Amino acid sequence: MEPLRRAAPPRVNYASREYWAGTIKMGLSKFFILRVLHDGPLHGYDIARLVARTTGGCCSPTEGTIYPVLREFETGGFVTATEEVVQGRQRRVYELTEAGRAAFRVALDAWMEATTALQDTGRAFAAADHARAERAASGDNSECCA
Repeated sequence: MEPLRRAAPPRVNYASREYWAGTIKMGLSKFFILRVLHDGPLHGYDIARLVARTTGGCCSPTEGTIYPVLREFETGGFVTATEEVVQGRQRRVYELTEAGRAAFRVALDAWMEATTALQDTGRAFAAADHARAERAASGDNSECCA
C-alpha cells in the first residue's frame, strides 16, 4: 500500500507587501470595530464606513469580514445586537457591552505597546542603514571595528 502524500501548503511570500498588509489589517479591523462602537451603537454598514474613515482607508472591512467579527464579539459578550426598523428595513444595531469597553481598553494598550516597538525598530533600522551608507561612501566595507 502506498503512503498518502499530502499536498504542500501554499508558499507564503514574506517579501510581499500584500501579505503583511493583509495580516496587519485582519487584527486592526477587529480593533477598529471596537473603536467605532466605543462612541455608540451602530449598524453594520455604518461600522464599516466609520472604520474606513477613522483609519484613512487603511482598513476598509467588507461585509464578508465585518459580520463574522460582530458575531464573534456578540457570542463572546463584547457586543449586543438589537433589531430595529429604519425606513421600512430591518437592521441589526450593535452596541458595546462593559466587557467590550474593557476589551477595547486592553486592545488599545496592546496596540500602543506594539506601535512603540515598531517605531523603535524603525529608528534603529534607519540608523543602521545610515551607518552602512556612510561606511560605503567612505570606502570602509568592514562590518566591524576591529
